[in-house]
Amino acid sequence: MTDEGTGRFDDLPDQRRLGLERMEEVYGFEMSDGAGDFFRYTADHLFADIWSRPGLSDRDRRLLLIGLLAGTGAHDVLTIQVPAALASGDLDETALREIVVFLSHYAGWPVGARLNSLVEETVAKAARER
Repeated sequence: MTDEGTGRFDDLPDQRRLGLERMEEVYGFEMSDGAGDFFRYTADHLFADIWSRPGLSDRDRRLLLIGLLAGTGAHDVLTIQVPAALASGDLDETALREIVVFLSHYAGWPVGARLNSLVEETVAKAARER
C-alpha cells in the first residue's frame, strides 16, 4: 500500500514515511501520522526498521506475534493482527484454525477458546465480504 503518487506522506521524513507505509502493509488499513515518542518509535523503529528486516517473512513474523500475543493475553492486539493476517494472505483460514489448536495446548484452553472466537469471527466476516 505504498502512497507514491498520492502525496499523503510526502511532507514527512523518509523514516516516518517508510514506517507508515509498512504499517499500512502489515495492518491492511490506512494509517496517519501520530504524535509523541511512542508513536515515533512504533512507526520509525518497529515498522520502518524491525518489520522491514530481511531473514523472516511477514508470515513468519505474524506466526511469532500471534503466538506471543495469545500467550501473554494481549487480545486487543490480536483483534488487529488476526484479521490483517487473513486479509493479507499471510495466513489462510486453515492456518488460523490450526494455530488455535496448537496454541491451546501451550497457552491454555481459555486462551485458545478466546482466540478461536476471534478467528471464527474473522473468517465469517471475510466470507460475508466476498
